[in-house]
Amino acid sequence: MPPELHFILLLVLRMAIAAAFVVSASFIAERTGPVIGGLVATLPISAGPSYLFLALDHDAAFIAQGALSSLPVNAATIFMALTYVVLAQRHSMAVSCGSAFAVWIALASIIRMFDWTLTAGLAVNFIAFGICIPLLAGYRHAKMPLVTRRWYDIPFRASLVATLVAIVVSTSGWVGPRISGIIALYPIVFSSMMVILHPRIGGPPTAAVLANSAWGLLGFGMAIAVIHVAVTWFGSAIGLCLALATCIVWNLTLWWGRRKRLAAV
Repeated sequence: MPPELHFILLLVLRMAIAAAFVVSASFIAERTGPVIGGLVATLPISAGPSYLFLALDHDAAFIAQGALSSLPVNAATIFMALTYVVLAQRHSMAVSCGSAFAVWIALASIIRMFDWTLTAGLAVNFIAFGICIPLLAGYRHAKMPLVTRRWYDIPFRASLVATLVAIVVSTSGWVGPRISGIIALYPIVFSSMMVILHPRIGGPPTAAVLANSAWGLLGFGMAIAVIHVAVTWFGSAIGLCLALATCIVWNLTLWWGRRKRLAAV
């Protein structure tokens, strides 16, 4: 088989796997409401496949370095969410989403200018979440109308994630770990939620889903830190598994804590 054809077939397979992953997660999120849906949205639905396929093509040092760039990008994502949540209360989807995307791109452009350490990345995350979580708290509750899923919703999300995987896999060899780590963390799930749900159920209910994702996104940042440390010590396979376990355990803890609080009321 020609090398070019082999690369294309392998790339298509990887895109299909990523698409299947996001389809499964989307079905779960749509059936569980804003709180659980927000937690599912902060699982590594898009970043997970991207890092998995990066690990198949590159060594542990590449993955560890990429994670250092991904860590501050997680802070950019929470500022993106805050921008959308605040603007969506009164403004159109174009204004709310456009401003949120602009904030993420601006912050990601600044992030790529620096060589990040684990300590600096963690510090940026804790500062960002320390600012944003209290500001998002007031937007977590909104009346959720019935969402009627359109035929193109899931294919749209799946195509976005598959495209992200294709870009990361195809360009990682020449853009290096820093840019690959930034691209891998583009918030595909948040973006698709904003674009799909805002015109259908309105800004405030869509904003409530994102606002409920804040604590889960903090755990996702911890998982990125785990990637950097664990792949250095144990290799890519174990490191990525430990990062996934971190996300799952963190979100299950948040879910259990919420149930316990509701039971006490």
